[in-house]
Amino acid sequence: MSKIRIAVLFGGRSGEHDVSLHSAASVMRNLNPDTYDVYPLGITREGGWYWYHGDDMDALESDDWLRDAVPAVLPPDPTIGGFFAVNDPGTVHPLDVVFPVMHGPNAEDGTIQGVCKLAGLPCVGAGVLGSAVSMDKGMTKTVLKHAGLNQVPYVVLYRHEWREREETAVERIESALTYPVFVKPANLGSSVGITKVKERKDLIDALKEADRYDPKLVIEQGITAWELECAVLGNEHPRASTVGRIVPCHEFYDYAAKYETGDESEIVIPADIDESIREQVRKMALAAYRALDCAGLARVDFFYDPEGGKIYINELNTIPGFTRISMYAKLWAATGLPYPRLCDALISLAIEKGQ
Repeated sequence: MSKIRIAVLFGGRSGEHDVSLHSAASVMRNLNPDTYDVYPLGITREGGWYWYHGDDMDALESDDWLRDAVPAVLPPDPTIGGFFAVNDPGTVHPLDVVFPVMHGPNAEDGTIQGVCKLAGLPCVGAGVLGSAVSMDKGMTKTVLKHAGLNQVPYVVLYRHEWREREETAVERIESALTYPVFVKPANLGSSVGITKVKERKDLIDALKEADRYDPKLVIEQGITAWELECAVLGNEHPRASTVGRIVPCHEFYDYAAKYETGDESEIVIPADIDESIREQVRKMALAAYRALDCAGLARVDFFYDPEGGKIYINELNTIPGFTRISMYAKLWAATGLPYPRLCDALISLAIEKGQ
């Protein structure tokens, strides 16, 4: 049988550019060369598209890959069915599937998925709608609320609201929530731009920090709870992994805890919770996955109050991290699906969805 021709997209114009480099390198290290012809397509922080000719994944992770790359174009034209290098536009490199290992805006939010849809190329993960709605934490909460899934109280605030009427915005937050609260950009992941606020004097600085990344902010009620995660895999008939628990080395599972000092955070798989709680989390994960029109994969994050016995759904990530310390792959490995087979499954699901 002929090899599957796959473009692995990485980088992008996002605050999660660096995370993508590590995720993509990890994926490509685990793609069987006897099964796949892999074409690494990188997008710079400025938005330039390049075909990376090198095979040095360490150079990719250190963002030193451009020296072995040439400008490339992936036309949104289904009659072409692939990409070409700018210096050789007469030679099209056909593709069977695209694997976007990219996180955040201009990547995970439906934009790349739209390019693939226009190009007529199967794409790993959710489509345009599922990606866009899941990326926006405010929209996600609206959909999950309609689906009857339990969440912590929250406030959605736009940039102009707090900049033009700062005191009114603060009063609105304080009338709905009590300290501590978490201030987040609505359209970003990997805990970028998130601040835990314990008192009023720090609230404006937290809004400014989140505002650096997004004009739409989500402020959530802070609670004393365990952080649980569940991975979902599939299209029409998705299945949920076992449940994992994160005991962060910092006050919450922030960017540094995830990607810089991750070995110091404790990951408990399977989570040390009752079987009844584990099954409730898995059931809620599948319900959220379906409600948000997801496909292929997602990681669903939860809060669990062990004293009150309540489970709160936090958010859903349609392209979760794929680094060596990322939870999605760890959860499936613990459920009996090791990393290389997981990549195979995701690619097969994308091709199935495309057909």
